Amino acid sequence: MSIWGKIAGAGVGLAVGGPLGALIGAVAGHLVVDRALQDNEFIFTMALIALSAKMAKADGEVTMEEVEAFERVMRIPPAEARNVQRVYTIAQQDVAGYEIYAKQVARIYRDRPAILEDVLDALFYIAAADGKVTPKEITYLETVADIFGFTELEFSRLKASHLGPDKECPYLILGVTPEITDQDLRKAYLRLVRENHPDQMLSRGVPKELVDIANAKLSAINVAYDRIRLERGLVQDLATAP
Repeated sequence: MSIWGKIAGAGVGLAVGGPLGALIGAVAGHLVVDRALQDNEFIFTMALIALSAKMAKADGEVTMEEVEAFERVMRIPPAEARNVQRVYTIAQQDVAGYEIYAKQVARIYRDRPAILEDVLDALFYIAAADGKVTPKEITYLETVADIFGFTELEFSRLKASHLGPDKECPYLILGVTPEITDQDLRKAYLRLVRENHPDQMLSRGVPKELVDIANAKLSAINVAYDRIRLERGLVQDLATAP
């Protein structure tokens, strides 16, 4: 069952505060409260809707492919489409800049950087849906990543895992340099695999709707790791080495 229509309530909005709290308050009366889910899952989803809306506004155009990608990510049932559109429109029309939203998301998840990466993964997926990512979208994503606390190398890793032609650089996809030792390579690879494992994502409150994106990213990570392993002559997979 999707998270839509399962969790909300004015109390969540009041607890969150800021621009996200205002968005939640605007639609809380239209959604059904179900405390069986964690509030973090709902807040994550609202944050993603808001930042997606702000990205579309920053780019200046919204393509049909991007709309369809957004709908695929969120898996919005017809009965909730109006509520989601309401949140999206309010966020887009809000005079507050996207930096304010990004800063609030960064504060909420400051101790859980993996969740912040999940948000960026989804934004990259939506931006690339029409076959191109505009310079304005890249600037937007770079700024959000910086606000989230990601380094330039970490942003390059995220970009490479979603876009070409950087996909040709396996080291970049793993967020490491060619000078890395075999053992540190193994550690970096295992960390990325662990963070992008569906069970880990669900355990940190990420909606199951985003697992497909993580699986595609995980595939790119595995391909990159195998390329480096073969280039270095590491016949035995370091992931299973003692």
